[in-house]
Amino acid sequence: MTKHVFISGAGVISAIGKNQTEMLSSLQESRSGIAAPVYLKTTHLEFPLGEVKATNEELAALLHRPVTQAVSRTALLGMVAVQEALTDARLDGSQRIAFISGTTVAGMDQTECYYPDALSADMICQHPCGNSTNSIADHFGCFDYTTTASTACSSALNAIILGKLLIESGRYDIVVAGGTESLSKFHLNGFKSLLILDEQPCRPFDKTRAGLNLGEGAAYVVLESEASVKQRNIHPRFILEGAGNACDAFHSTASSEHGDGAYLAMSQALTDAHLLPQDIDYINAHGTATPNNDTSESEAIRRVFGEAIPPVSSTKGLTGHTTSASGSIECVCCMLALAHQFIPLNANWQEADENCIIPFTDDKDQTAHDLRHVMCNAFGFGGNDSSIIIGTYHE
Repeated sequence: MTKHVFISGAGVISAIGKNQTEMLSSLQESRSGIAAPVYLKTTHLEFPLGEVKATNEELAALLHRPVTQAVSRTALLGMVAVQEALTDARLDGSQRIAFISGTTVAGMDQTECYYPDALSADMICQHPCGNSTNSIADHFGCFDYTTTASTACSSALNAIILGKLLIESGRYDIVVAGGTESLSKFHLNGFKSLLILDEQPCRPFDKTRAGLNLGEGAAYVVLESEASVKQRNIHPRFILEGAGNACDAFHSTASSEHGDGAYLAMSQALTDAHLLPQDIDYINAHGTATPNNDTSESEAIRRVFGEAIPPVSSTKGLTGHTTSASGSIECVCCMLALAHQFIPLNANWQEADENCIIPFTDDKDQTAHDLRHVMCNAFGFGGNDSSIIIGTYHE
């Protein structure tokens, strides 16, 4: 069994940046990427979105590859993030690497473009979740094992947790794990039918919150065993200290009143990391800005941390809710916070709700923080709830 699971690299693309550098700048300046739809061809212009500011052709240019009809936007976003992660970790393709990708919408953006009149076998093959994973893997040609996690909005975080287990079991020394999701009309209309979209910028944990803003993007982290880190003579800055996953099975879309699944996931992550609640310096909340999630998550946080709740914020007010990719995108947010010792602000919050925690919103000096251990939450439909804890590593 390996002693530590290190994070040796990361890549990200979202509405607030096409790489870690751009993402960091947006987080530090609390600069939102949520705006009226531009790239998604929808009649529902009343719903603001967190779109990646690039066409498919522009994403392909970042990859130095032509765009074909057989490549979904979900796969292109994933390729951009994986490309940065491999470079960041200084992997050259000679290593034995596993690849785990989380997604739910997958190739729906391509399916609906050609449905029903022009669907071909090639188009249909792009539809399944696993195909986007295979498309990304095929582009790089350096993975000897691939699999897909599809647990709605906890998909990417569950991919990371599975990667951690693969390394701890000794099956792999290096795993690239995370998730990718693009916007589609199916995506937008589905959430509209649930009546949980806001026509204004979303306000996680605010009393006036009325729903989420959908977003898109991708992020992947490179997980590595202690033996591999030593063999490659690299010096990672982060450890994936703990992870937890639980399913309360309360409802197909709603969270339980007392946040049972979220409570269990956070508690398991603390136990796995051999940490106490008071050791956590920041929580990146799932924080969707829906009435149900924010109340339920707040109750779960109170159950775990009692009166000593650390700073909590949701970055979805900047990126939008990137659904299946949210866990890995917010994992990268946590890594950037640790690396640069700042806490991302909870955008748009103004009015306290007695049923919710009061999020972190006002930081006069964002560099005056001592962050050592941070928690990242991602909760999915059906009550599939996950939490991880990331820590700084000092040799």
